[in-house]
Amino acid sequence: MSNQDPRQPQAHAPAQAPAQTRAPAPAPAQTLAGTRAPASAQTQAPTPTPPPTPAKPRGRPRSFDRATALEKAVLAFWEHGYEATSVSDLTRAMGIGAPSLYAAFGDKQALFAEVVHEYGVRYGSFGDRALAEEPTARAAVGRMLREAAAEYTDPAHPHGCLVIHAAVNCTTPEVEESLRERRNANIAAFESRIRADVAAGVLPATVDPATLARHTGAMIQGMSQQARDGASRAELEALAELAMAIWPPA
Repeated sequence: MSNQDPRQPQAHAPAQAPAQTRAPAPAPAQTLAGTRAPASAQTQAPTPTPPPTPAKPRGRPRSFDRATALEKAVLAFWEHGYEATSVSDLTRAMGIGAPSLYAAFGDKQALFAEVVHEYGVRYGSFGDRALAEEPTARAAVGRMLREAAAEYTDPAHPHGCLVIHAAVNCTTPEVEESLRERRNANIAAFESRIRADVAAGVLPATVDPATLARHTGAMIQGMSQQARDGASRAELEALAELAMAIWPPA
């Protein structure tokens, strides 16, 4: 029998609540870079949109001035002739590589054809102007020979005529034929003008237009070579005056 007072409540050990298993907190979300994503309550700055990439131009832009390169080719062919001017000479004179030359001008022969045209426009047109502007064949030929004396000895460029000099030692048939046709076309133009003056009574009927025209062509070609050989402007002008002395009076 217990000696404890029944009026006193018995002390009992407090019952322990069963342990509750707490779910582990979810791991914080990570970004692709491995850093924690910001809390949802925070406002994330928007990612700036990169500027659009400009479209690349098609093809490689030309890195040289075509007109300048063509002028340098004119001077190279004028100085050395067609056959003696190599592609290496041209690229060195023009300041461009061989691929650029072929892309812009074609092959050597195509470039030369353009050179001859450019020469005729810039340097060789004095003959056509004289024939078009002077009132008679005699006046036109006299002016042409005097201007040839000045043009063929101009120190600003090679001496003589490109069309005449480029044909020297030319072994390319197409080029040789093209230059021959140009020289013959000039003689034909002289003859046409002389024949018109004969028909109009400006020159005597005894004049042989074909022979006088060929004489004029020979003078032009001879003056070109004389200039290449060092003749001065004054010497060629004196030659021009002598050449006109054989013309019959108008």
